[in-house]
Order: sequence, then structure tokens, then C-alpha cells
Amino acid sequence: MRLSEAGFAQSTLPTRLCDYPDWHLGRERYGVWIIEIESPALLAYIDKARQQIADLLHPQYRRQPHVTLFVCGFEQPQHHQPDDFTPQALQAQIASLKPLAPSAFELYASHLDSFASAVFIAVEDPQASLAPLRQALGQGHEEIRYAPYVPHLTLGLYRQRIDAQALRQRLGALPAPPSTPFRVSRLLYCTYCAQELFGPLSERYRMELPNTSNSGIHAL
Repeated sequence: MRLSEAGFAQSTLPTRLCDYPDWHLGRERYGVWIIEIESPALLAYIDKARQQIADLLHPQYRRQPHVTLFVCGFEQPQHHQPDDFTPQALQAQIASLKPLAPSAFELYASHLDSFASAVFIAVEDPQASLAPLRQALGQGHEEIRYAPYVPHLTLGLYRQRIDAQALRQRLGALPAPPSTPFRVSRLLYCTYCAQELFGPLSERYRMELPNTSNSGIHAL
């Protein structure tokens, strides 16, 4: 549920700074396909917006600005748990993406919004470019998802509880995101440390989209 929708919680849900062993079960790396943010104007806006609501957010959040495209799960050599993600599954996803031959496309940063646990910038996809990419990735591996997919750019996770109406006022007082579109020229498969709550993303595979100097998938 989003702040912009009817039925949003009465207040935000702060994230506890702790390990979650019942979630990761000792597994180390969690994999996701993402879209990195390269627009200088949007990156500058993200930094400024985070500063203006810094009192609400955990300062430890260090994950690079990105739009999550597809959630894969825990990297494991063999599939044992429902949320395991094997090298074979990654190769199947790559094989499903190749026939699409996707080209570079544009997305828009729409407005500030919030889930119960995180504030974010809503992302619009007027060319409907994300759906076929997600469909192809889903052919190689079932996505780990517990709510409908909402393209967005997370600014941070809440460290305190704030009333929904007060949050609307805080976010409404901030400038709107840049109106110009940001270009998507590559898709990245990345992982992060499951034991590090706000740790950075580590790039593992890159798919360059046409209209760039090179195309193809590269192991790093």
C-alpha cells in the first residue's frame, strides 16, 4: 500500500537495525536485476531530497540509486529453499532476454510517495518497456514477490514512526523530481550482502542496450 492510495497505514513502520537470520538462513548474497540511475539531475535531486527528510531515515542506507526490475533471491549452487537462485536460473534469464534484443528506453521520475517502511520516487513507464523485460526474466526464474510490482526509486527506510498526514505534508513541501526523462541504457544483475541491512549493490552481469557503443552481456 502506498501513501498516495486510500487505505494507507496510519503511520510509517520503522525498520529495526538488526540481523534477520530467519530470512537469510545463513545464505550470504541476494540477487536482483536493476536499472541504475545515470541522470546527473535526478541523482542531485535524490541527494537533496534525502537531506531534507534525513531526520526520518536511517543514515546507514548506502545502496546505490536504482529501480528494481526483478527480484531473484539468494544465490545458491543448488535449489533447496523456495527463494534460492542458482547459476542455472541466471543463465536461463539471460537466454530469455537475448531474443527480445531490447533497446534503450526512457522512464520518468513522477512524484514522491511512500510505502509503510520506505519513502520513494514513483517511476512512470509511458512506453511500457518494463513489462516485456520482467516477463522474459520470469521465464527463467519465478520472482520472489509478495506484493504487486511498483517501479520506484527508494530514497531510504524509516527510522521513526510518523503520522501519515504529517508525512504527506513533509513530502508535499519538497520540490518535485526533475520532469525530464532518464534514459535506461543497460540492465544490471547485482547482489548485496544479506547480513548487511543497507549494504551496497555489487554488479555481477551487465546487459548493454542498443544505441550504446557495445551490446551484450558481460560477466564481471
